[in-house]
Amino acid sequence: MISKIKRLLKAPEGKTLEFKLDLSSRKNILKTLVAFANSAGGKLIIGVEDRTNQPIGIDNPLDQEERLCSIISDGIEPRLVPNIELISIEDKTLLVVEVFPSNSRPHKIASEGDQGVYFRLGSTNRRADKDLIDEIKRSVEGVVFDELPKIQLSINDIDLDAVKSAFNRKSIFSEQQLISLKLLTEEQGRLVPTNGAVLLFGRHREHHFPDAWVQCARFKGKTKADILDHIEVHDHLPLAVEKMMEFLQKHAMRGSDFTNLKRKDTWDIPVTILREAIVNAVVHADYSQKGTPIRLAFYSNRIEIENPGLLLPGLTIDDLKQGVSKIRNRVIARVFRELNLIEQWGSGLPRIFSEAKKLGLKLPELLEIGMQVRFVVYFNDTRSMGRVESGVESGVESGVESGVESEMAAKILEYLRPGNYSKKELAQKLGRTKPHRHLDELMSRMLKKGLVKYTIPDKPNSRLQKYQITEKGKSALKKNDTRH
Repeated sequence: MISKIKRLLKAPEGKTLEFKLDLSSRKNILKTLVAFANSAGGKLIIGVEDRTNQPIGIDNPLDQEERLCSIISDGIEPRLVPNIELISIEDKTLLVVEVFPSNSRPHKIASEGDQGVYFRLGSTNRRADKDLIDEIKRSVEGVVFDELPKIQLSINDIDLDAVKSAFNRKSIFSEQQLISLKLLTEEQGRLVPTNGAVLLFGRHREHHFPDAWVQCARFKGKTKADILDHIEVHDHLPLAVEKMMEFLQKHAMRGSDFTNLKRKDTWDIPVTILREAIVNAVVHADYSQKGTPIRLAFYSNRIEIENPGLLLPGLTIDDLKQGVSKIRNRVIARVFRELNLIEQWGSGLPRIFSEAKKLGLKLPELLEIGMQVRFVVYFNDTRSMGRVESGVESGVESGVESGVESEMAAKILEYLRPGNYSKKELAQKLGRTKPHRHLDELMSRMLKKGLVKYTIPDKPNSRLQKYQITEKGKSALKKNDTRH
């Protein structure tokens, strides 16, 4: 135990760890213990300077232990019984309080009544609102929000054509099949849709769940200062996943891999990782929470996917990284698994981290921010054209001999084969009104590789400057043509 406490003294405060110098702040101690009990448990170590993590110790340890027990007994409802120990470190006595996720939650500070329910967010304690208190209660009772009946609705409120389309079926599902998927459930002697059914395939989903939609945005740089494009996705959830992927690929760069004599599209963003992260966000979003849709933000060096809802009580980010899984929405997860959008429950995050390591990318981050969980996928700021996903560089980067050509580079060479064009003219042929950063970077690399050259080589910045294809460029284009 002593060695474990020594390790904790080197760690920063967080979701499951807090330091206090003494017992002088009774209310803050109660907040922390209540928040630990309502979240994922944790350790409160008293006798430590929280800014430096230096053990100071406490005076009269036995008296302080007794006082702490009284504070907890009198101040928290329902009754909380943590594990309390006195530990000696460097001749200093520390009071260590270990709280476990409680089956009696939600706990609250007795003097504050229903306003005294707190939860842990990072290293802070936050007051829980009604929606979160309901979520905490459901987690204890084993009740799943998306399995609850929508008693005022009927089977007619499910878009059965959307169900049929999602499962690629010619015939409509029978009532028994819908019950097996828990899209329908019996309530008061009649069949009604579940919350999950309405979220997945409801005819008027956003009337019942106003925030069950997705906001997508593409930003110019690394901040939200300059937005280039944005869309709102209001489709049924399985189709929403595809629409989110389409938005990402619209703003990514695509290349072609011909190494196996068969064309394969490649992307300059880690598509496999992003699809997994998007599915996780849709499956684990807290749709009972009001005011926040799922958000997807595409920056120059990363993509952030944010879903409403904190981690389920009892879970930490480290748990998720190790494959520990609790399903918030069982109906949605079950349907996604039937649709092969989920391979195996609990395997998503470990697979994402493994893939990121394989591709040599910075490991993704998982954060609890406000009342949302944010997943951040990083990629190289100067992205190679269409080669992150396969782990190899494009033909423009690695040379013509590799037999792998960037699709945009191939188009440019095709345009230049019969004549010369300026950068602005090339941008227009590529469907843009003016040159952009990706085109600038690509033309620079193509010049460096000797695929193209300037028509006015001694004045590279001339307003009359144009590009022309070289013999090496013609050879690359011919090789690319034969591979088709």
